[in-house]
Amino acid sequence: MDRQGRSGADTDTSIQGAEPYYAQGMSSAPSTSAAVAVIPDTTSTRQYIGAWSVLSVLQYFAAEAAVIGAWAGPRPYDLRTGYISDLGALHCGVFDGREVCSPLNWLMNASFVVQGLGMLLGALLLSSGLLRVAALAGTWVQRGRRRPWLAAVWVRLLTGTAGAGTVIVGLVPEDAGSGWHYSGALMYFIAGAAALLVLGFLWVRKTAMAWFILACGTVSAAALVTGGLTGMHVPEPGTLERLMAYPVTVGMATAGLVIAQRVHRHRKERARLRALAAR
Repeated sequence: MDRQGRSGADTDTSIQGAEPYYAQGMSSAPSTSAAVAVIPDTTSTRQYIGAWSVLSVLQYFAAEAAVIGAWAGPRPYDLRTGYISDLGALHCGVFDGREVCSPLNWLMNASFVVQGLGMLLGALLLSSGLLRVAALAGTWVQRGRRRPWLAAVWVRLLTGTAGAGTVIVGLVPEDAGSGWHYSGALMYFIAGAAALLVLGFLWVRKTAMAWFILACGTVSAAALVTGGLTGMHVPEPGTLERLMAYPVTVGMATAGLVIAQRVHRHRKERARLRALAAR
């Protein structure tokens, strides 16, 4: 069979039907879905953009540092006692018993929105197949093994939910008089921690970074439970909130970095092989 014929015969679609997979029966007999294996596409531009979108959440830390530097409250902003949302408060004055005044609130809120959009874009662009194999090229996976596929789908759903929550946080600041701000924050904390835990377990045999991602999810979940049990009435509520939020941001960025590095390497190798074939 010529090359074009092989491509037409062997090309299948992912469970989303969005990107090419290369499928091959595992036996010569008519096979069921459990006996079919696929190789997820790990070189597409879509996957590369998705990985960098998730990695872009790190911009949050630069924005937060700049906003804290411009803080104009009666006392310096304290990471240990100040809530993250105070940095995005629209007005100067007393809010919930705290003196807040953040001249760069627009930057903080814009950062929340950009962070959320990065996670949403990653959830949309990164395929379940790619997440299933942690972007390892040439990895065969059986479609009949439902648990790993479902886990990958859940990672995308949870990441998208967390991203949507962060967008809400940025669009509805804490002093806007709406409960949507707190709903969005809970969406980010809960869904973000859950996404990292599921992804960590899914990748545990595929990359050593899975353990770091699991650790991030565990720390965030533990802090979230602590905050729920105490009602955030702790000596350092700012520290507790950051133990919920920071690990999600760092864990997501780590996952994006793993995928971006591997997809970049596979794309370079593909380009090299094409150049050799063209000689």
